[in-house]
Amino acid sequence: MSLISKLRCVTVDVTGTLLAYKGELGDYYCMAAKSVGLPCPDYKRVHEGFKLAYTEMSNKYPCFGHAAKMPNIVWWKTCVKDSFQRAGYEYDEETFEKIFRRIYSTFGSSAPYVIFPDAIPFLRSVRAKGITVGLVSNAEYRYQDVILPALGLHQRSEWDFGVFSGLEGVEKPNPRIYEIALERAGNVAPEDALHIGDSFRKDYLPAKSLGMHAVLLDRFKIPDAETWRKDGVPVYPDLASVQKLLDSGNLTR
Repeated sequence: MSLISKLRCVTVDVTGTLLAYKGELGDYYCMAAKSVGLPCPDYKRVHEGFKLAYTEMSNKYPCFGHAAKMPNIVWWKTCVKDSFQRAGYEYDEETFEKIFRRIYSTFGSSAPYVIFPDAIPFLRSVRAKGITVGLVSNAEYRYQDVILPALGLHQRSEWDFGVFSGLEGVEKPNPRIYEIALERAGNVAPEDALHIGDSFRKDYLPAKSLGMHAVLLDRFKIPDAETWRKDGVPVYPDLASVQKLLDSGNLTR
């Protein structure tokens, strides 16, 4: 039986699936430092410092501080300050505040992101078939309220509902985030839903564990994708490829 004839909901990951980061983290930290008359911090050290700081904050205060009722800006301020410190940069409070405000406002805008050209056509095509489209992302509220609309991804135009970890207090790979999506879609049965993402651990496995259909995208030709294919995971290069299969009705159970 063709899956497309049964589908009632398609959920889609955001970063790596619909959009990607432009440039490197160091580009934006460099611009922020330059804005207050300081030299660029070392790209590699800042990148490594950020990875460590972000991991620690995510472990201590998951979902961007949701359970701790930590304001989003405080969560990011702590993370950014720790990133600089781990990279070996100490700034006085006034200087750091100026640098942080530049970084925070930049990543709360469309500036650091690029939307994949097949994203909007895909989402509109799915919705035109009468299928509900939901976004499922480990992201904070600014994705929903500011960033996605600024990139041309509008609720009730390209997508019907969003499930964002910073707003829900649960994040991938916890299957609960997919349960919330199915509930929000109108209590859709898992077997009548398809999830599309780019992470085997965060997208494919938890969605499949609930009984949803799932496919992965390999936009950047990563080595892990070959392993996924050998394990029988359906992997496609982009959303345009998935759209062709949905349009033809050949995406089967």
